[in-house]
Amino acid sequence: MGAITYDMEIPSSIPAAKMFKALVLDADTLIPKIMPQAVKNVEMLEGDGGVGTVKLIHFGEGSQFKSVKHRVDALDTENLTHSYSIIEGDALMGVIESITYHVKIVPTEDGGCICKNRSIYHTKDGVEISEEKIKEGKEKAMVMFKAIEAYLQANPEKTNYMPLFE
Repeated sequence: MGAITYDMEIPSSIPAAKMFKALVLDADTLIPKIMPQAVKNVEMLEGDGGVGTVKLIHFGEGSQFKSVKHRVDALDTENLTHSYSIIEGDALMGVIESITYHVKIVPTEDGGCICKNRSIYHTKDGVEISEEKIKEGKEKAMVMFKAIEAYLQANPEKTNYMPLFE
């Protein structure tokens, strides 16, 4: 099995704690609301949202994939870090064993944050992933991050934005 790693940093004007809450803690309900074409819904299969939780993510009409299973590997709300793995599903395309993501939201002096993301593709033996596929993955991650950021910027008065969906 091989491993391909890439790092990405995305700056934001959103405060770190608020971004972490939206991007990590509330993503299962927030993303399907603001990006239904990307994620239709998220189903909890095992666990309570903490470490060890397994979720089934159903992609929306705009995705080329149907679903993936996602496992929470680590969650630290104090240090604003989250690690999770895609462990099953058609997005692995039969050539990837799993994809692990490490996310850290770092506060900046101006009151915003930087989202640091490390993605590790664990490929099956002898499999190469093209730069183009890696670029596609980075672009999709950027689009989702920017959609969450835009939603939070459009609703600055909401520190707990979830009641908007009731």
